[in-house]
Amino acid sequence: MQPELDMFAILPEDKIPEKGKILISEPFLPDTFFNRSIVYLTDHTPQGSVGFILNKKLDLQASAAIEGFEGWNENLSMGGPVAPDTLHYLHNLGDLIPNSIQVEGNIFWGGDIESIKDLIKTKQIKQSQIRFFLGYSGWSAGQLERELKENSWVIAKVNSEIVLNNRGDDIWKKVLRSFNNKYRMWADFPDSPEMN
Repeated sequence: MQPELDMFAILPEDKIPEKGKILISEPFLPDTFFNRSIVYLTDHTPQGSVGFILNKKLDLQASAAIEGFEGWNENLSMGGPVAPDTLHYLHNLGDLIPNSIQVEGNIFWGGDIESIKDLIKTKQIKQSQIRFFLGYSGWSAGQLERELKENSWVIAKVNSEIVLNNRGDDIWKKVLRSFNNKYRMWADFPDSPEMN
């Protein structure tokens, strides 16, 4: 197990969104959906951006929601507010899942769902190798850049283990507490400052 500080590397002056980076919401972001969230970007082009929220676990197991996932008792995550009735997945299985797209390093996005079902059925896949999301987070052309100028997000680069293995709500605080800069203080801001 790596020390926690080795798993995160903040780029506090970096305002360039790229696939493979995370977006960390500022603590008082008024958007209730993205409040205190971490979004992993899987695509960023001049036409827009796509990502998945890493810290919004649903009270719904994949086996109960998806046909062919019998015995897969991992909870689904809410990937974002766009198309919440669609299934998406991030994994480190590479070529084992045909048609998957490499995001960066050993993180892949999507691919053939029937291959995933076969791997689940034959117990050739571990829960630490794949994450399932309902919906996704999306930004139209120039929208994310505007939000960054408004200081709604901080961009960071993280170890790929964070993407697949940290599924709890506390990842937002864990990431912020690992930084040795002004953003570390955000982790201890109360949810409602007027209650402090």
